Amino acid sequence: MTRVLLVGSEEVDLRAELFSRETARDALATFQLREPYQNCLELETISVGSATSLLNDLNWYLVRFVDEALVLEPSISDDEWLSRKLAARVRDGDLEPAETDPLLKIYGVEKDESGTTLVEPMYVARTVDGVPEYDLREVDETMVVRVTEDEFRS
Repeated sequence: MTRVLLVGSEEVDLRAELFSRETARDALATFQLREPYQNCLELETISVGSATSLLNDLNWYLVRFVDEALVLEPSISDDEWLSRKLAARVRDGDLEPAETDPLLKIYGVEKDESGTTLVEPMYVARTVDGVPEYDLREVDETMVVRVTEDEFRS
């Protein structure tokens, strides 16, 4: 199953905002939502195509309430997410799955008594030794996101 992760903006309650609007609520009604990180919603779809279609359907809300929409496709990687733009390029056939891995955005993951939180990301290029270490602060773990060249440069 392909997973989608919506990373909410800091200043909004993502679940409340999405479910207070009929169109978003209807689009999400068939999915079982989880909250793996504070102010994030995760759901499963059947493919990269259905994931990107859902994100397109929710675009009005994503622009307003979501900092990032990510897709995890097991046929590409079991543990590295794709940015929404990268997932769309794979779906459209503009990019082969094997070509998605050189440019990365790494989130730190902090765990404390209030929950698990994604913290400031850093952009890195994969090296011959693999994924560089997250060094912005001490974190419990990391979450790797593959990004497009445009996202990497911005």
